[in-house]
Amino acid sequence: MNKLQPETISTSKAPAAIGPYSQAIKLGNLLFTSGQIPLNEDGVLVEGGIAEQTHQVFRNLQAVLEAAGATFRDVVKATVFLKDMNTFSEVNEIYASYFGDHKPARSAVEVARLPKDVLVEIELIASIHVE
Repeated sequence: MNKLQPETISTSKAPAAIGPYSQAIKLGNLLFTSGQIPLNEDGVLVEGGIAEQTHQVFRNLQAVLEAAGATFRDVVKATVFLKDMNTFSEVNEIYASYFGDHKPARSAVEVARLPKDVLVEIELIASIHVE
């Protein structure tokens, strides 16, 4: 029996990990992204409110997905962490603009605090084609 070997996914088009973790791990046909926060590719926190932060998170996620040969259409599960559940409807509209008619399973939770005191963090699981 062959054991699947995890593959580290990394791209300079998204912020580098700020701790002992990877941007994503590919295991067989599954891709697990680390939570992305609204840092630009240079690691600088984007200015603005929940809309600006959410768009930056999705730009980061898109870059990580692309580095693994995936797109948002390959996502099967999303987890959204919000500092304030009152921002859910605004985040939800932005979320829908990236996924279109594709609707992966999702959880959304309010948390007491996020890294660097950001307003939103999102992680994804995708199923991608393996040759």
